[in-house]
Amino acid sequence: MYGDRFRERSLEERFWHIIRQAHEKAGQGVVILVDEYDKPMLQAIGNEALQAEFRSTLKAFYGNLKSCDEYIKFAFLTGVTKFGKVSVFSDLNHLTDISLLPQFVDICGITEEELHRCFDEGVLELAGANRMSKEECYAKLKYSFDGYHFYPGSGGIYNPFSLLNTLAYKVFKDYWFETGTPSFLVKQLQKTNYPLEEMTREGLTADTLNSIDIMDENPLPLLFQSGYLTIKSYDERFGEYYLGFPNREVEEGFTKFLYPFYAPKITLNKSSFSVARFVKDVRNGDAEGFMRRLEALFADGDYQIVGNAEVYFQNTLYVFFKLLGLYVDVERHTSDGRMDILMQTTDYIYILELKVDKTAAIALQQIEDKGYALPFANDPRKLYKIGVNFSNETHKIDDWKVVAM
Repeated sequence: MYGDRFRERSLEERFWHIIRQAHEKAGQGVVILVDEYDKPMLQAIGNEALQAEFRSTLKAFYGNLKSCDEYIKFAFLTGVTKFGKVSVFSDLNHLTDISLLPQFVDICGITEEELHRCFDEGVLELAGANRMSKEECYAKLKYSFDGYHFYPGSGGIYNPFSLLNTLAYKVFKDYWFETGTPSFLVKQLQKTNYPLEEMTREGLTADTLNSIDIMDENPLPLLFQSGYLTIKSYDERFGEYYLGFPNREVEEGFTKFLYPFYAPKITLNKSSFSVARFVKDVRNGDAEGFMRRLEALFADGDYQIVGNAEVYFQNTLYVFFKLLGLYVDVERHTSDGRMDILMQTTDYIYILELKVDKTAAIALQQIEDKGYALPFANDPRKLYKIGVNFSNETHKIDDWKVVAM
């Protein structure tokens, strides 16, 4: 349409000429839309030579946006990640990154107001198909698919893919999570020996949040940019963002996906069945049975631990108890780098203190010294105090004790 006499030239030359020729022939400013600009770079992660080659090609290609400025009316580029380090956009100084700007928080996705205004009839049909009231249906949609935040304090954004598919097929399902498996992200978590509990506790600056060049040290920016974590709060004094899972779909899907990567390999083919038995023990008040299963989880595993074995133990338990939390009420908090767990059911309360290279008695003593059971003094439910110790040498639980109250 605009002439092909430069078809044998390099990619960047052809791009430069097509912009200029389109402007000259149409007599108007050119609009340039690029979707997934970072696709080649993402596919080359782990291959430094190929990524450097791609970066060089893209740098020259996109450099035309600067040299052809007089011909361009508008350009809009989207991608999952923001690459630094001799960036593909290093020659440009007139691009505006709108990722974290408040004016654009709802440019993608569906807001609460839009859901009610535009899809109320569809929500009513979805509610009828699933035998629930419209109010219950709205609540479940919010719990499942809402919660993305691209600026501190902004309203939540629904995942449009999952929401629209749910409305179309009248079935609640993890549509977005099932479109792709985040195996690369999990490998980055393992490669960096990242403590999973820190995913929702570590503060990140805007520069860090927008870059993936530190992903060999910290995988959180990549988890944020790819949609598995979102902004939960912002510390204005220190300029730090804190992240978390946006909704039930992502949290549950990601947790289930993490489990086979962190559980000892002997349990992989039985993971769902094992978790079901754990849950039954917890709900039935069988603390001894629960602990025997937890002990067995590590007893015969095929261990190929890279890095800190203590972090491995904590990560395995983090994933395990987070998975249990899908079925029973589990809260986790840390003390001196160790994970403490509180589990509650209709009839039982479990307080677990976890130690590494100490003893179960020391763990139980901490429960006493810290008064962890005091808030439940008048609770009619039966309470169990459980001390657990993990051995760095054997990579197993080597000591545990249960005290019933």
